[in-house]
Amino acid sequence: MTPTRVLFVCLGNICRSPLAEGVFRDLAAREGLAEAFVIDSAGTGDWHVGERPDRRAIEAAAWRGIDISGQRARQATVEDLAGFDHVLAMDAKNLDALQRLARGGGARPRLFLDHARGVSAREVPDPYFDGGFEAALALIEAGARDLLLDLRNGAALQQNTD
Repeated sequence: MTPTRVLFVCLGNICRSPLAEGVFRDLAAREGLAEAFVIDSAGTGDWHVGERPDRRAIEAAAWRGIDISGQRARQATVEDLAGFDHVLAMDAKNLDALQRLARGGGARPRLFLDHARGVSAREVPDPYFDGGFEAALALIEAGARDLLLDLRNGAALQQNTD
């Protein structure tokens, strides 16, 4: 079986998207589905390329038993849109940037929280400046749980190419 490829995207790839990658990877592993997915994260900006996630993101994940310290920031590419089945943006600004990048085809980017049931927020707020890592992580956990459930049940996201 070919693994489903999931890419989480935020602005700099040091806060929200590494958290989403870590949470989704952890949930998939706990469900015995680690081999069913290729999971990655990226940013629409390039200024943090090669850096570890923000210290506060690492600490927030560690409080939940998730280690994201080995991740390194990278910038999303046109190749990502061709190579990933699901490209999920943390907010509308990054979704817009991904849609401009996707004009050549490939996966159609979507908002990550579109998959979170029972959550009124449509975007995961950027905690970089206001320190809202716990609030962002709570939204990410809800979105990741429902995304995994949808993908596992085959109800998710029709084939994500147009």
